[in-house]
Amino acid sequence: MNIFTWFMESVWTNNLMLMFSILVLGYALGRVKVCGLDLGTAGVLLVALIFGHFGVVIPDIVGDLGLICFVTAVGYIAGPKFFRNLKANATSYILMGVVTILAGALVCVALIKLCNIPTDIGVGLMSGALTSTPGLAAAKEAAGVNAAVGYGIAYPFGVVGVVLFVQLLPRILKTDMAAERAKFQAAATVQVEQKEAKKRIAIDDMGYFGFGLAIVLGVILAKITIPLPGGGQFALGTSGGPLLAGLILSHFGHVGPIDIRAEKRMLECIREFGLALFLMGAGLEGGAGFVEVLKEQGAMLFVYGALMTIVPMFVSYFFASKVLKLSVFNSLGSICGGMTSTPALGTLIRVAQTDDVAAAYAATYPMALILVVLCCQFIGILC
Repeated sequence: MNIFTWFMESVWTNNLMLMFSILVLGYALGRVKVCGLDLGTAGVLLVALIFGHFGVVIPDIVGDLGLICFVTAVGYIAGPKFFRNLKANATSYILMGVVTILAGALVCVALIKLCNIPTDIGVGLMSGALTSTPGLAAAKEAAGVNAAVGYGIAYPFGVVGVVLFVQLLPRILKTDMAAERAKFQAAATVQVEQKEAKKRIAIDDMGYFGFGLAIVLGVILAKITIPLPGGGQFALGTSGGPLLAGLILSHFGHVGPIDIRAEKRMLECIREFGLALFLMGAGLEGGAGFVEVLKEQGAMLFVYGALMTIVPMFVSYFFASKVLKLSVFNSLGSICGGMTSTPALGTLIRVAQTDDVAAAYAATYPMALILVVLCCQFIGILC
């Protein structure tokens, strides 16, 4: 047995070796620049899709853990400024969620009617194009099991397309990123009163206690279901529950006498690692049978899915900039939330070089999440 054969057999049969091999290759791919653009952490998704195509699987808990860590860290970082930003722009964020999802839904209906796409696959394409797992669940219930086929085809571009969009648009607009960042951060600055009268009890120096508490509360919130018209249900899910819990706990900063603030450098590290694990899990799952589905259903389905990703982004940006008069960073943050794109938020934070963009994402995300579930149900029932 030569060294290469031994190495491949060792990797293929060891989950830890597989996971970190995907991370190494994904980050290397993500650093490759084409016309000044790069995939960043989303490179992990593409490498995972290839590994998934060849039958590689890892435990589902890896992707779930990554998603929970990422969104909780995002919530914790954004929390101190989130509610002030929401109060100032609540109507705009709600409208952004509505416009983004409705644009995607209209494209979906048009393609179903004009191109004779089966309804279940069409609704699946929409949920994948908008990277919405709750939408997929609603699509499968309302339209049929083949919705998963459409989801698997559209999801990869749904992730990569938004990641590229948030990098490409500022270049097209020739945005002065430093000036935009300074203006955006100045608008988002919160004057925090230093209250030394009460000294809080710190459980640990880095803030892992508060972070863990946010995850526990977030998982509980994720399980709460709300009945919807037509017999469906809405839940914040693994994406929304921990995000909301992180926002709330970080906003208050303490529970009684206990300090639950967390070090930003710790949160940034967990945020990045969580995003990588989430993309790995999603890629491996989506890669299984991806090529076979395209051969069976036709490559045009990929094009249809891409349209359901691209059109809502451009419609939303036009609406945000021309109608709502939002700044570039607020617009892009809201588009990431409207597209329910967690990976794109990670890229936007890196491109904008400020965590404050997460506030716009977090404010838009809940409305988009509710609407994508409703639209998947209605299209599945009516078309």
